Amino acid sequence: MGRNGWKFAALIGAMVMALSSAPSVHAAEKVVVFAAASLKNALDAVNETWQAETGQTATISYAASSALARQIEQGAPADIFISADLDWMEYLSERQLIVPGSRTNLLGNRIVLIASADSAIEANIAPDFPLTELLGEGRLAMADVKAVPAGKYSKAALERLGVWVEVEDRVAQAENVRAALKLVATGEAPLGIVYRSDAVAEPAVKVIGVFPEDAHPPIVYPVGVTADASNPDAAEFVKYLQSAKARQLFEAQGFTVLAPVASN
Repeated sequence: MGRNGWKFAALIGAMVMALSSAPSVHAAEKVVVFAAASLKNALDAVNETWQAETGQTATISYAASSALARQIEQGAPADIFISADLDWMEYLSERQLIVPGSRTNLLGNRIVLIASADSAIEANIAPDFPLTELLGEGRLAMADVKAVPAGKYSKAALERLGVWVEVEDRVAQAENVRAALKLVATGEAPLGIVYRSDAVAEPAVKVIGVFPEDAHPPIVYPVGVTADASNPDAAEFVKYLQSAKARQLFEAQGFTVLAPVASN
């Protein structure tokens, strides 16, 4: 759907909301956030505390950063975008779809090698480590290596460690990092590469190795207000993401907070 199509659909939706009950009108006023899939547990928790403290709440859509950026480009009605890498935020900024000056590098993360919680597999991640032997007859779960940030980081690390070529044909690529996590959690893949925060969120898996930070580009989650944002509370929600309370919630889920605590 093109930008005009999205705007027409949004106009029709607004008209319907105006004719409906008060609760529906309130729902229409929620801040709309498009966020990387790996943020779900932490951002849901932040949203709950924001609601408890302010009485406001956000509607959050989670997916791969690549998919969300393209939806915003096509006119999807989002107030805030939180990407799992700098590339997709830059993609929208170059198209004047992010408010200048609203961008903040919010979070950092690590990528880890995971197995099911009851797995006996052990790994020492280092150059030329025997990844294919560890996989046995199974496949390596990863997010899409061409478009999804987690997949791109993972491929870069495997290339840097000299094991990508031998494992390339053994990769089970998923539409986003949470889908890759699920493949390991449900036993469909013996190993997977996800963010540390994903492993924290899923008790059915365990971390068996952490990739060196210098094996891939820095993992940075930027946040920005979209140029078409219609909710005046969008900037306040971005500010709340940088609060001391939000910092605690992000860190509890395995993220590193890059942004300084915002002043009141």
